[in-house]
Amino acid sequence: NSGVVCLLRPLLLDVVPSIRQTTALALGRLADCDVEMAEAVVKAGILPQLICSLPEENRYYKKAAAFVLRAVAKHSPQLAQAVVQSGALQMLVICLEDFDPGVKEGASWGLGYIARHNPELSQAVVDAGAVPLLVLCIQEPEIALKRIAASTLSDISKHSPELAQTVVDAGAIAHLAQMIPNPDAKLKRQVLSALSQIAKHSVDLAELVVEAEIFPVVLTCLKDSDEYVKKNGATLIREIAKHTPELSQLIVNSGGVAAVIDCIGSCRGTVRLPGIMTLGYVAAHSENLSMAVIVSKGIPPLCLCLVEEHEDHIKAAAAWALGQIGRHTTEHARHVAVANVLPTLLDIFVDPRSSEDLRTKATLKNILQKCTYLPALEPLLHEAPPSIMKHIIGQFSKVLPHDNKARRLFVTTGGLKKVQEIKAEPGSLLQEYINTINNCYPEEIVR
Repeated sequence: NSGVVCLLRPLLLDVVPSIRQTTALALGRLADCDVEMAEAVVKAGILPQLICSLPEENRYYKKAAAFVLRAVAKHSPQLAQAVVQSGALQMLVICLEDFDPGVKEGASWGLGYIARHNPELSQAVVDAGAVPLLVLCIQEPEIALKRIAASTLSDISKHSPELAQTVVDAGAIAHLAQMIPNPDAKLKRQVLSALSQIAKHSVDLAELVVEAEIFPVVLTCLKDSDEYVKKNGATLIREIAKHTPELSQLIVNSGGVAAVIDCIGSCRGTVRLPGIMTLGYVAAHSENLSMAVIVSKGIPPLCLCLVEEHEDHIKAAAAWALGQIGRHTTEHARHVAVANVLPTLLDIFVDPRSSEDLRTKATLKNILQKCTYLPALEPLLHEAPPSIMKHIIGQFSKVLPHDNKARRLFVTTGGLKKVQEIKAEPGSLLQEYINTINNCYPEEIVR
């Protein structure tokens, strides 16, 4: 408000190097605070002045200048675009080749903050020739530089298959994969994130990541003491599992499913989410893969997530995963039903506080269409709303005509009585199911 930005501007051209550096640092700290400050710095015409003499400056000034560019670019795509239009990309790329690791780090950070906003800005960073130099940076000995360069490669890769392919073509995957066992947790987070962002786009890219021999070493990340390493490790496995049955089978063969299940059991909250999704994706592909999740005891931790978690989106993921496991055959559905999860799903479905997405995922339809395990279905008869009831009654109408023992039990537990209380539209599918059930018994018992 005091007009300091305009007063600082001429100091960027001061003859004393330390004044230029301190001025850049002051502007960076102002711009870092919020969007309005950053816009004031741009409007004052600071950016062109900041970078006009950058190649001749010393390393302290370069670091401070990179800080200003990053502080402006981080707030919004519009401000990042202003940084690009000022000609900063070329200067940042020149700084990536600097002798000083701190300068490289600052430049890499600035490029990452520009690239993360959208595909167009990310493409501008690629077009400036940054990617091969970033791949060189992840091979440098300094851990801090490796972290930031890996993070920037992640930000570039996330937007589209084409951008991810550019990162792959520069040879990034092999170097990233080699760093998975590194003891530095922050570096591991960024490395796993970058590989996830590459693998998520297509089968081909996922296969290239797998070919870098990330299994079984990536499974050790699921036991890491750092929550974000766990989460990013599970996310990488999820992004590979979702594409094809073959990739999911490879995860199963390397012990990945068991490791993911252990991970879900050992953590809470959003850290669980990618692991839950992984089990759903693996199970969705085929009967055999779904059975692999069941045999590895994947159902109980998913049931626990429904009870323990408070966030709707995590519960929704668990409900979806259970649906993917149970939807294949009567055997699969029976395993889910025996875990006594159906009443929990029903409670979530009828709860008015559940979000729309959670109710959609918790419909039980996938499981009920295959479930013929009547002891698990019967308790639902007394609480299910009509949309669910028709699937339950449908399963009873399939099983009762062929099973004497089930018919007797259905009378003694009050199931048949409940069926008589259901009001169904004449001629509807539900009425047909009820008639089929009633026809299994002598008329006086029905009465």
